Amino acid sequence: MRQIDFMEIEGIKVGHAQDLKAATGCTVIISEKGTTVGVDVRGGAPGTRETDLLNPVNLVHKAHAILLAGGSAFGLDAAAGVMQYLEENNIGFDVRVTRVPIVCGAALFDLTIGDHRVRPDKEMGYHACLNASSVECRQGCIGAGTGATVGKILGMGRAMKSGLGCFALEAEGLKVGALVAVNCLGDVVDPLSGKKLAGPLNDDMQTLADTEEIMIKSYSDTKSLFSGNTTIGVVATNAAFTKAQATKLASMAQNGYARTMRPAHSMYDGDTIFAISAGSIEADLSVVGLLAARVMERAVIATVENAKSLCGLKCCADLKTS
Repeated sequence: MRQIDFMEIEGIKVGHAQDLKAATGCTVIISEKGTTVGVDVRGGAPGTRETDLLNPVNLVHKAHAILLAGGSAFGLDAAAGVMQYLEENNIGFDVRVTRVPIVCGAALFDLTIGDHRVRPDKEMGYHACLNASSVECRQGCIGAGTGATVGKILGMGRAMKSGLGCFALEAEGLKVGALVAVNCLGDVVDPLSGKKLAGPLNDDMQTLADTEEIMIKSYSDTKSLFSGNTTIGVVATNAAFTKAQATKLASMAQNGYARTMRPAHSMYDGDTIFAISAGSIEADLSVVGLLAARVMERAVIATVENAKSLCGLKCCADLKTS
């Protein structure tokens, strides 16, 4: 088994657009021929688009793009630009008079960093499509990860910068990869070493507090103190699966969230994973599922390791060098 670039999974392109000053952006994963997609939503406060269409009992079996966006629910407007780009390129579900692109999406909450008045919109979604390529998966403060932050239990003044990350593996022709924007409430922990990489900063602004311990001590406080979170991502494989199997694959990939983010899947998160089956390789779903969880782990870690300081928030590298 060897590490590969996420873009080595055939049949998909990835594009980003962002506004660094406003600290928001969007990422689009395009499949021009359409691909089987499933979804799993674990958080209690999701912001999503066209996820009902991915239910295995419903008609359409292929999607043409997945949008990951900042801007909370406002950011889902970027899907209109993705729709425009795909229709202009004759990509979509044939309804005779035109083609209707199937664009599924999810948004994360980044309104408390940068300028909350600026959100991903139709123009930004369109530009993300124009930027789409199959060359290299870029990481850090880009696309949907531009305004992503972690460790917000003590307020944004103690939070840290996160971003967009990706990771992929190949095992004798089978390819599985993950792309994710991490915007979690709590800590990011490397499950291989047990080391906490990012989270809420202590008073010294150099060391990390423990989000779960803080939450446990304030268990009786039922106010919505933990809003503004959500981690959204995609796992992709060249294995051939049905829509029901892709849905299960997305569910299994959520284990990657649980292993790296503490806590994950709270009532104030919208944690969502889409699963793309973009090939014809025959593979056991359980094997692909365990690999999906593994690559999602490493993609989550990559979001904090590749993040840069933005809007006054420290990043993982700042703690290492301070």
